[in-house]
Amino acid sequence: MIWFDGFAVRDITTSGSVVRVRVGGVGPPVLLLHGHPETHLMWRHLAPELAQRFTVVAADLRGYGESGKPPTTADHAPYSKRSMALDMAEVMTALGQDRFAVVGHDRGGRVAHRLARDHRNRVAKLAVLDICPTLDMYECTDMAFARAYYHWFFLIQPYDLPERMIGADPAYYLRSKLASSAGSDVFPVEVVAEYLRHYARPETIHAICEDYRASAGIDLEHDRADRGRLLDVPILALWGAKGVVGRTFDVLDVWRRYTTEEVSGAPLPCGHFLPEEAPEATLAALMPFLET
Repeated sequence: MIWFDGFAVRDITTSGSVVRVRVGGVGPPVLLLHGHPETHLMWRHLAPELAQRFTVVAADLRGYGESGKPPTTADHAPYSKRSMALDMAEVMTALGQDRFAVVGHDRGGRVAHRLARDHRNRVAKLAVLDICPTLDMYECTDMAFARAYYHWFFLIQPYDLPERMIGADPAYYLRSKLASSAGSDVFPVEVVAEYLRHYARPETIHAICEDYRASAGIDLEHDRADRGRLLDVPILALWGAKGVVGRTFDVLDVWRRYTTEEVSGAPLPCGHFLPEEAPEATLAALMPFLET
């Protein structure tokens, strides 16, 4: 099955990893960053449509898909959002794109947020899908949130407890993470198989755990240091009406505390996986934001 017809595949070496990207289209650049437990394949519905008006770069985050899985350190810094954002800044430089919009879902939204903070002259617009900032989400954790986001606390356990448990049946764990979708047809068999092809690799499982360990440690240090330093980019925040984020947070109010520019957005009629559960609604919300 052809998911990205007309897109070129490139492996770009950064200062800390190798990043797999698909590039297609002509026009202003837009960087698409996926979430967990997916790869850039999650943009299969949106990327071809966006490519009619934009130069689209769909990347696998460090640790995911076909991108590199570099060795970690005791403080998990190689999987900090700062390191992952630097990857993406260097990818866009390699592609000749100095300034660009970035759209991030889930983990990709956290990388996008850090990218806008650490590379302020590079990010023109920021769209975040079904997240609030990591610092707010951890600081506001209660029983309801912990139940819904149990994996945040499972995956950060010391090596190699979560790695062993997931590795015992990665297909089962992957399907459990995709189970909050709107219906069984959201993730066709061939899509799940492609996600599992990557997810079942021990090095990927370890890298994903490191991603979450970094979020509960070094990422919070970076976020606290930046707490009073506002962004100066417009933000579009979208979230699933059937998901947890909108029930837990006043999403727009939270993001308005992070930038001096306009914050817009709305809930979409779906759960957590906006681009896969509600691709038409997601595209309809993204397009005017990216075009203006």
